Amino acid sequence: MEHYKFVISEHLNHYGTLYGGNLLKWIDEVGYITAAVDFPNNRFVTVALENVEFKHRIEVGAVLKFSVEKLRMGNSSLTYDVKVYSAVEGAESNAVLFETNITFVNIDEQGNKASIQR
Repeated sequence: MEHYKFVISEHLNHYGTLYGGNLLKWIDEVGYITAAVDFPNNRFVTVALENVEFKHRIEVGAVLKFSVEKLRMGNSSLTYDVKVYSAVEGAESNAVLFETNITFVNIDEQGNKASIQR
């Protein structure tokens, strides 16, 4: 599934580039949206992000494309690969600006792990 986000000045850090916390928040959001669409009627919570390493600057005005693909599915958990690209044609348009795996677990109303309803 693909999602998009427009980087504006309120998303920037004191150096004028995208604040890493905003990117992580968006990854959490697009991952959750994908899980909720793929497996409705479940209660997913984030349990892990892997390999959080910022390698490319992202500046104001960037339109980011988030590509989310399911990697693994267990009884109560899901892991998605999330890649972030520039959605605007240019030198960086095919380059992965950021990538991580995000894992969600399904919980019941008491907060205990629960089997994913398919």
